[in-house]
Amino acid sequence: MFRPTWQQVLGHGLYLGAMSAVASVTTGVIVALAWPGRSGPPGWVWLALIGGPLLLGAAAGMVAGRRTGVEVGAGGIRTSSVFEEGEAPWHRVVDLRAERRGRRNVVSVYLDTGASVQLHAPYSGGLFAADPQFELKVFTLSHLWRSHRFGGLPS
Repeated sequence: MFRPTWQQVLGHGLYLGAMSAVASVTTGVIVALAWPGRSGPPGWVWLALIGGPLLLGAAAGMVAGRRTGVEVGAGGIRTSSVFEEGEAPWHRVVDLRAERRGRRNVVSVYLDTGASVQLHAPYSGGLFAADPQFELKVFTLSHLWRSHRFGGLPS
């Protein structure tokens, strides 16, 4: 089983929270411009507009991050996330490799149909997305795939 590291989950949660806070503050600025009087809304409203979405987004990101992962078994590779699930049986996998996609290194699985599937974990990137054991995890996945593809049991 491969899941995002706790740093990756925290980073994803903070990103979602920050985007939610930006949207909330933007809405607050629009409301403040239309607020009757010159003083605008009280100070606690701004704190709520920043803190509330930031905390809710961070919590949602952490819950979603812990539900995201890849399960490797005798039947193949099974991916799961909050929004989608998929399975790639070993007999359909023709290649498995690490690739650079955007600012991240990800694992891509190529199927005999010509389609490629980007796994939700493991991945590595900068700052919070870094995974110090990314290469080891890719090696483990590759070893399991080769063992099923060409015979023999993983040692």
